[in-house]
Amino acid sequence: MSTSRIRLTHDAYRVGWISALPLEMAAAIAMLDASHAPLPQPKADRNTYHLGEIGSHNVVIACLPSGIYGLTSAAVVAQQMLSTFPSIDIGLMVGIGGGVPSATVDVRLGDVVVSKPTGLFSGVIQYDYGKTMADGSFHRTGSLNNPPESLLTAISDLQAKHLVGDNNIARHLENAAKARPSMRASLTYPGTSDDVLFEPSYVHETDQPSCASCDKSKVITRAPRNSTMPSIHYGVIASANQVMKDALTRDRFATDLGILCFEMEAAGLMNHFPCLVIRGVCDYSDSHKNKQWQDYAAAAAAAYARELLQSSIRTTATPARTNDVVKIRSKIPVSKSAFFVRREAWWNSILNKYP
Repeated sequence: MSTSRIRLTHDAYRVGWISALPLEMAAAIAMLDASHAPLPQPKADRNTYHLGEIGSHNVVIACLPSGIYGLTSAAVVAQQMLSTFPSIDIGLMVGIGGGVPSATVDVRLGDVVVSKPTGLFSGVIQYDYGKTMADGSFHRTGSLNNPPESLLTAISDLQAKHLVGDNNIARHLENAAKARPSMRASLTYPGTSDDVLFEPSYVHETDQPSCASCDKSKVITRAPRNSTMPSIHYGVIASANQVMKDALTRDRFATDLGILCFEMEAAGLMNHFPCLVIRGVCDYSDSHKNKQWQDYAAAAAAAYARELLQSSIRTTATPARTNDVVKIRSKIPVSKSAFFVRREAWWNSILNKYP
């Protein structure tokens, strides 16, 4: 990525990219082709933006306030972004989430889950929103908007390209690592030996910082993959103001609702900032959580978002740069048969005065 002092107008930005964590924002910035100079913003807008470009798209990146996560915080950031950059019509929520492995969907660490309407759900479901009935059962209420149709069309296009082998996600990660050597570790696949899935009923020892002492007999054996390239999964993402850290609860929700991933922000966006949610899998939504995969999972999600923008979302014309020289030409229509007659008396007086 190159650093640039290009300064555009607020109306020139069409893509709004929201991250929840600084490591997610860092991954987003690493995927830019160039950065743009900052623009002034209203006093009421408390966001901090990073502006740049991916291909022919101008992108606004914002991160949630440090330590303040969840549905409400995401909604406020999105609302302020739309107010300051009114031309945004492509919304992306990109970051990390907890995956849901199952017999039907082989979700692994470093994979990417993309929100897609499935069955009765819009692609994102707020699984903790509803009411408890007299018999103790929980009924979910309300619904969330679908991602914009243009984004659903784009993911169909990209999915087809990936199916025929046109997949550049690994190249995006490698190019970003070359451009930003200090981030190479974050952009590099950690290794299959560190991707361990335990039986749902086996709970991590709370006083142990890692799974080094966990019972290896409780590990679920899975067939090795032929490639370390992230697999892309499309389906329902579950969102709530809480972290999912229990495998039995994870599997119960997944069975009932078809969930592929759990996260904490998307449900706050869908009805006010219609967007596509893209999550890199950094853990298995169980008690064996650790932060080892977070950086790479964020990078994989950002690489998918870049791929989507670059290859499958059409470009629209953008306003001129504010520091460009604008040439104005005055064009006066003149008939081809027109002719000009000089002022003879005036011309003769000039010739007589200056023979």
